Amino acid sequence: MPGIIGKKIGMTSVFGADGVNIACTVIEAGPCVVTQVKNEETDGYRAVQLAFGEKKEKHTPKAAIGHFKKANTTPKKDIVEFRDFSTEFDGMVELGKEIRIQDVFVEGDFIDAVGTSKGKGFQGVVKRHNFAGVGGQTHGQHNRLRAPGSMGNASFASRVPKGKRLAGRMGTDRVTITNLKVVKIMPEQNLIVISGSLPGPKNSTVILQK
Repeated sequence: MPGIIGKKIGMTSVFGADGVNIACTVIEAGPCVVTQVKNEETDGYRAVQLAFGEKKEKHTPKAAIGHFKKANTTPKKDIVEFRDFSTEFDGMVELGKEIRIQDVFVEGDFIDAVGTSKGKGFQGVVKRHNFAGVGGQTHGQHNRLRAPGSMGNASFASRVPKGKRLAGRMGTDRVTITNLKVVKIMPEQNLIVISGSLPGPKNSTVILQK
C-alpha cells in the first residue's frame, strides 16, 4: 500500500541505538478499509480509496452509506484517495479489505506525513512572518515595535502590491513533512512512532505515505 490514514495521539521521546533522546510523535494508524479501487479503464487513472474512523450512520449521507455498504463496512469518518500506486500493491487493494499498519510500513522506513496545521486566528506580521518590527524605542519609535513597516510605493504604483506579507489569518493550512523516520511499530495497538513533529493538534487526522 502507498499509505495509510491515522489519528495523532501526542508526542513522546525514545532513546536511539546511540543513546540520543529522540522526540517522536505517536500515531494511531488504521485499520483502514478499502472502499474503492480505481483503474485506468474505467476512471482514467490508478488509485485506491481508504476509509478510517467510525462515524454514526445518522450523521452520514445516504449516498455515502451506500458507498460503504458496497465495501461491506460501516460508515467512516475520513476518506483519502492514494493515486498512482505501483503494481506491486495490486493484490492488496481488493474492495472491502482491511489494511493495517504492518501491511504498509516497517521500522526504519522514511515516510511523508500530511496534516492540517493548528489554527492561530488573525495574527500580526511578527508572529505570522517572523518580522523583526520597525526597530528600537529611540528616535520616536515608541509604538512601532511590532508594526509591518513600509508597505508600498507612494506615487507609483500608489497601492500595496499583491502578495505582500502582512497581517492575516494564520494556520489551518495543509502541511506536508517529508523524510520522517519510522522509529517503532506496535501492531497490537495499531500505533506507529515517528521521529519529529507532525502538523495539527491531538486527535487530528494525519495521512502517512511513502
